[in-house]
Amino acid sequence: MRLFRLIKIVYVVLLFGLDEFLLAHERVRWMRVPLNTLLFLRSTSKPRAVRLRLALEKLGPIFVKFGQMLSTRRDLMPTDLADELAKLQDQVPPFPSIQAVALLEKAYGKPLHEVFQNFDETPVASASVAQVHFAVLPDGRDVAVKILRPGISRIIAHDIALLKVAADLIEWLWADGRRLKPRQVINEFEKHLEDELDLMREAANGSQLRRNFANSPLLQVPEMYWDYCSTEVMVMERMYGIPISQVDALLTAGVDIKKLAANGVEIFYTQVFRDGFFHADMHPGNVQVAATGQNAGQYIALDFGIMGTLTDIDKRYLAQNFIAFFRRDYKRVAEVHIESGWAPIDTRVDELEAAIRAVCEPIFDKPLREVSFGKVLLRLFQTSRRFNIQVQPQLVLLQKTLLNVEGLGLQLDPELDLWKTAKPWLERWMNEQVGWRGFIKSLGVEAPNYAILLPQLPRLLHRYLSYDNADRNDELLRKILKQNKHYNTWLTLVSLMLLGLLAVEIFTFNLR
Repeated sequence: MRLFRLIKIVYVVLLFGLDEFLLAHERVRWMRVPLNTLLFLRSTSKPRAVRLRLALEKLGPIFVKFGQMLSTRRDLMPTDLADELAKLQDQVPPFPSIQAVALLEKAYGKPLHEVFQNFDETPVASASVAQVHFAVLPDGRDVAVKILRPGISRIIAHDIALLKVAADLIEWLWADGRRLKPRQVINEFEKHLEDELDLMREAANGSQLRRNFANSPLLQVPEMYWDYCSTEVMVMERMYGIPISQVDALLTAGVDIKKLAANGVEIFYTQVFRDGFFHADMHPGNVQVAATGQNAGQYIALDFGIMGTLTDIDKRYLAQNFIAFFRRDYKRVAEVHIESGWAPIDTRVDELEAAIRAVCEPIFDKPLREVSFGKVLLRLFQTSRRFNIQVQPQLVLLQKTLLNVEGLGLQLDPELDLWKTAKPWLERWMNEQVGWRGFIKSLGVEAPNYAILLPQLPRLLHRYLSYDNADRNDELLRKILKQNKHYNTWLTLVSLMLLGLLAVEIFTFNLR
């Protein structure tokens, strides 16, 4: 079965003449002549960009998503390819409206006219996993109705199997395959795709993001109408905005494009470092801008199927890395890589520092539009291979989102300096987390834990002093430490210090 799917990919590549991308190098260009002779039925009359888009659509949802990501990287590909792939955002062929109505009536268990005051059977957007229709609720509220594509779970399962075959081949044929952990990356991607197929989960994601940015002057998130949501249907507030890719329309509406680009960077870092919960599918089809009313100029987030999360440890190491990069402190970058376990413990700091400096130093003091991140990424890859730096699967979505944000920033303001825009925000965040403000904040968060632990100290001390056997004393201490392992390390130390002080007081009192 997997072999059949692999053959299908090869067939589609050849059918649409995409071998011209693979056989463009002069050493293998001669192979194109026999291929054209053997595959005389294929048509290569359409432009290469159109053929690439059609091939991705034929291969299925995962390949469409890959094209969506590529469309935001205009600095890495020719304009014709980027323009055509951008059509994958909202021009994927829709499934018939009669199927959409049938799915809705099945989900609600009643005729559609009893659910909505009005339902537009013509989809307003059609993506790889679902399509969206506008409707009006019985109370007159305008809504957007998202419906899963019929049979999409089976299609995605097939595509995931294809990617797993590719991952196996990468690990088998390529010397660096295992270090890149392609199977772990695909497993992580599969997990998020499964989440995307549950629209109740997507609605919950949107609700959480809306709560995180309540009263924010930067970002709007639609309200979810839970009474109308299910695993296959999601109903949310209809938002009115201009797609972020329509820069001319934004200018006509009077939107400050430079400010909009800078705000996008701030929104990204706020989601990542403040909340540890971020929109991980920020291609142009999922982002709009409010152009009228009191919210004019604000971003509008749509489609919450793929959200990323980061632990406090991930956030701290990432922030330290970013700030060290901005300060050109390459020694600290190297140290953080080793401390976090991304680089082997026996890596020489000075050697890694020198390698990182050689990659990153040329990109500073330049506008983003003058930086070839393709070359930077290539050199970083070469550096990582030399030092056996491990790919972190939990950060794959973050890396993808950073590419999206960078692409959107370039599209809005080619003069945007991503580094200078982000540096003050990250420094302020680190001061709040690590400085005295961070200490006060942590104290407030841990206060309920203190209220539980401190009253137990006399009893624990009494139990400890009542043990005669030293081994049993050690065992009790181990239990205390194990019992409180989920508290911060400094909290445990403070607790033990209090135990010691109480012990001294009791011992002194007995001597009197």
